[in-house]
Amino acid sequence: MIRAVVVDDQALIRVGVTRILGPDDGFDVVAECEDGDEVVDAVAEHRPDVVLMDVRMRRVDGVSAIRALVATGEAPPILVLTTFDDDDVLWGALDAGAAGFVLKDATAEDLIAATRAVAGGGAWLDPKVAPRVLEAFRANVRPRLAEAARLDALTEREHDVLRQMATGATNAEIARTLVVSEATVKTHVGSIFAKLGARDRAAAIVFAYEHGIVDPRPEPT
Repeated sequence: MIRAVVVDDQALIRVGVTRILGPDDGFDVVAECEDGDEVVDAVAEHRPDVVLMDVRMRRVDGVSAIRALVATGEAPPILVLTTFDDDDVLWGALDAGAAGFVLKDATAEDLIAATRAVAGGGAWLDPKVAPRVLEAFRANVRPRLAEAARLDALTEREHDVLRQMATGATNAEIARTLVVSEATVKTHVGSIFAKLGARDRAAAIVFAYEHGIVDPRPEPT
């Protein structure tokens, strides 16, 4: 049996979810919470395998409840079950630590599949929101992964040279600091430009600051 806690401020929804997640399908709803401020205690008492969490509730919203539950260090996987599919709800829930997101107009079969997947350590995205998540990945995450790969391509010595460049050091000054020839430094600089896709020294320095290679904060005196 998959032990579940259902959190929703509407009694009718709790009853409906409990009926769907029945023993015949391998579920045992061990507790119901009518607001987000009850979930931490319910989880501590019943040790469920999964929590189904509403978002908009009267006292404590679902995102805040997820954060509070995750902060305990003993949170089971959390499946968000909500009527709302706007971006604030979606990203807020996922950022808080939810493992899945399903809308309340989903079929009983989808709710069962989603709950089972999340309880088993997997993830679930309602088909209505999955395209937005994929588009966000393409627009934001994938470019960052590509930039991280460019950083990984730099050798340790090239990182040293880039950090020196970011301080405003000339090739001659870098050569003296790293105890190498100026020609070697020029070779490293050319390789850094090629690997980072930087057109010039200024672009490489901006890249270094934007990606944490150099801390822009002044050192304490």
